[in-house]
Amino acid sequence: MFRQDLSEPFGRTMGCTARELRGWLVRALPGARLAIEGDDDEGLCRARFEDGELHIAWRTLAPRRIALLSIPQLQVRFHYTGLSPQRRRDVQDYFDRATQRGGG
Repeated sequence: MFRQDLSEPFGRTMGCTARELRGWLVRALPGARLAIEGDDDEGLCRARFEDGELHIAWRTLAPRRIALLSIPQLQVRFHYTGLSPQRRRDVQDYFDRATQRGGG
């Protein structure tokens, strides 16, 4: 799914609230020991795996507005340490699938 080089920290905008993201983290990062801190404006998750770590930091952005529709937004930064390149891709792919919303 995600084909970016994961050896460097990277960021993306996600269409969710900080509360929603915090609620998804346990399911999105199975096997990791999580330390989560922060509030509805910004936060940090340290996910510790046996073979490395993933730090996820977020901050709330202004909602995206399309006519009367308002979509919450977060700026999210990912930083991997340890973990092989393939393992990073596997963790990121799983995270991406676990945090997708249904549509249709």
